[in-house]
Amino acid sequence: MRILVADYHDLVRETIAAYLEKENNVTVRQACTLDEALEAIKTEASFALVLLDYAMPGMNGLAGLDIALRANEGRPVALISGSANKAIAEQALKQGAAGFLPKTVAAKSMINAVKFMAMGEIYAPLDFMTQHENDNAATRHLSEREKQVLKGIAEGKSNKEIARDYDLQEVTVKLHVKTLYRKLQAKNRTHAAMIARDQNML
Repeated sequence: MRILVADYHDLVRETIAAYLEKENNVTVRQACTLDEALEAIKTEASFALVLLDYAMPGMNGLAGLDIALRANEGRPVALISGSANKAIAEQALKQGAAGFLPKTVAAKSMINAVKFMAMGEIYAPLDFMTQHENDNAATRHLSEREKQVLKGIAEGKSNKEIARDYDLQEVTVKLHVKTLYRKLQAKNRTHAAMIARDQNML
């Protein structure tokens, strides 16, 4: 069974690959951008499953999922993410994803989920999919757009990249960033990202 794992973060990608390759008859091909993943799909033998990091370069939200689904010609494509929420996971499944794997999932569960999806089944962790979106009181004073911008900041993206992700003007993102600094009492982007992580806002 050949699996393609595409994730921008070397440690995450290599760790997932290492766990999977411990299994019998599993070969893993790695990529770190959507373009690299698409090239592998196009030029190499077919993959039983393609795992795409939601936030890696080239994905542009769920648009990258659609491209990969078409490229993989009906074979399973799933999302992995450390930041996507329940709504994004639900939309990915509606668009035809084979499943959604949070990066917090335990290694054994991840391996079982990969096997499950490679066999053509749909996988999404029940505890993740049944959580309430508004459980986190820390984010209740933020608008949906501010949450999106904060997520982009936490991922290390520039205002221009965040604007592109959400089809906004760069000046609009700058205004949201200023508002976030005030609401979070953050001194700069790094401080805002730290506050967001410490308070489980992402």
